Amino acid sequence: MPYVLALALTLLVEVPVYTVALTRAGGVRPSRAAGAAVLVNLATHPLLWWALRPYAAGPAAAYWTAFGLGEAAVCLAEGALLAPLTGLSARTAPPWAASATANAASVLAGLLLGR
Repeated sequence: MPYVLALALTLLVEVPVYTVALTRAGGVRPSRAAGAAVLVNLATHPLLWWALRPYAAGPAAAYWTAFGLGEAAVCLAEGALLAPLTGLSARTAPPWAASATANAASVLAGLLLGR
């Protein structure tokens, strides 16, 4: 999948998930939640994409290991970035739960569309 398509798919899936999760669980205004979702994805998506490139042509086990570790790092980074962008405390569950849920949804969408 070309990078632009992967980014578009990620935003298409993750922005609504973040918006609903942060609005309902965190009381964040929908526009602020959506804006934060776009910003955290623009910060992390290119980094993960380019970090995985060296593993794409190698053994599958190396790629999937890097992919899993990279997605875990993205969840942590996005959760940490969401807190100040939304006004939520990093000591509460909403930024972390929203990040894990949004990233799981986009990974699932990517796997389903990649087949």
